[in-house]
Amino acid sequence: MGDVLVIAEYQGQRFPKTTMVALHAGLELAKKRGGNCLAVIAGDQLDGLAADLAKYGVSKVVVLEHPALKEYLADAYSCAISAVAKKLGAEYVLATATAIGKDLLPRIAARLEAPMASEIVAIGEDNTLIRPMYAGNALASIEMDGPFKVVTVRATAFDAAQPSGSSAAIEKVEAEIDAGAGRMQFVSFNQTKSDRPQLTEARIVVSGGRGLRSGENFKTVLEPLVDELGAAMGASRAAVDAGFVPNDLQVGQTGKVVAPELYVAVGISGAIQHLAGMKDSKTIVAINKDPDAPIFSVADYGLVADLFKAVPEMVEELKKVKHS
Repeated sequence: MGDVLVIAEYQGQRFPKTTMVALHAGLELAKKRGGNCLAVIAGDQLDGLAADLAKYGVSKVVVLEHPALKEYLADAYSCAISAVAKKLGAEYVLATATAIGKDLLPRIAARLEAPMASEIVAIGEDNTLIRPMYAGNALASIEMDGPFKVVTVRATAFDAAQPSGSSAAIEKVEAEIDAGAGRMQFVSFNQTKSDRPQLTEARIVVSGGRGLRSGENFKTVLEPLVDELGAAMGASRAAVDAGFVPNDLQVGQTGKVVAPELYVAVGISGAIQHLAGMKDSKTIVAINKDPDAPIFSVADYGLVADLFKAVPEMVEELKKVKHS
């Protein structure tokens, strides 16, 4: 029986879309492996979240409670979740490849002495998992051996799970945390607050690149377009490395992977690492003065123009449409 234990990441009193993606992948994996899909949530005072999680088709929701789990700490979480995976006999431990997922799952794999498949995009019928390689230019079929297997899924590769109409059982378990895992202490969490949608959940993303030349131009040129479209703002690695914007806006292989309904790339040449993070977007619009820029190879609509002239014109046209 290939039981799957899905780690349910939450923010405040809500589950982000990435958690629903993990649940969908976990349910699919359990079905194909002939097992059950269980969800685990860790923290403090989680009754409301656990009840919500139980509605998404899982066989059981396991609630891990311990003072050390009140805030995310990699050592405490990996210790507690690996212990409960052993207790439940789950063959797979799965989560989405978010910042926390990328930090946590390798530690769980080490504690379980288990193989790991990172950022899978599909689940094969023949006991294989599919993951991209070489910035998405090749797909590898992976087969893992051993009693435990650890998996992260790419957030854009699976649909979000939907409520099933029934509620699963909820079991509270006192977390097992060894003395070594308790040495790491939570200091503070400095949250970036914005009225714009979150980058990984937005329907529209507008990203800027090195072509914007400065952080000030992100504010004066790009932000009006972002706000007129009701979009999230992104950036290329070149723009982040140049200090134009903070790295939490980075889209690409080493940043966030997004697949919105509309992706607008402004002043982005389209290096392969950036394309790996956005090429699954439903519609891609590119604005660049270089007609040979690689971004045009994946764009559905391309505009060869000076962005400092084209973007303000787009903003004015959008205002006219809104007020007409």
